[in-house]
Amino acid sequence: MSDTQQSLEGTSVGILIAERGTEEIEFTEPKRAVSDAGATVSVLGTDTGEARTVNNDLEASDSYAVDETVSEASASEYDALIVPGGAVGADILRSNADVVELLREHEAAGKPIGVICHGPWTLVEADVVDGRTVTSYPSLRTDIENAGGEWVDEEVVIDDGLITSRDPDDLPAFCDAIVEEFEAESS
Repeated sequence: MSDTQQSLEGTSVGILIAERGTEEIEFTEPKRAVSDAGATVSVLGTDTGEARTVNNDLEASDSYAVDETVSEASASEYDALIVPGGAVGADILRSNADVVELLREHEAAGKPIGVICHGPWTLVEADVVDGRTVTSYPSLRTDIENAGGEWVDEEVVIDDGLITSRDPDDLPAFCDAIVEEFEAESS
């Protein structure tokens, strides 16, 4: 956390995870960044128990406890949400009606959402990219444009509380941006 960033003390953040598909580093680094800034972080999964992340989309990695299922979660519980990438994980999340509804409710409430890599697929499915400027893993460009969004190839894009990044190489900038935006929105 840089000297210019404020604390996220008192801020509740939900981070989504999909069993067998969320990219490990895109889950752990943003989670650590907001935790280190003082936020209370809850892992939101599609099922109870634990969810295993992956490396490079296919290699099994570590397991993480799910604090609350998405079906039990409410947008009113969280000041901000994080959607990690991973092609398989993002596809699983966007196929889940509860995830889609949570994102719609959260966005409608004007609360910030940080999304990286393939994670914007969930935003497309939730129909919240129309008229927004977004970045993502390059292969999502057509999906974002077909959903009415403007896709750009930039390290981090911030559009009215929606923070997006392209891939794991952007994690340092993405983590700084979500901490700054989550703090700005919660104050």
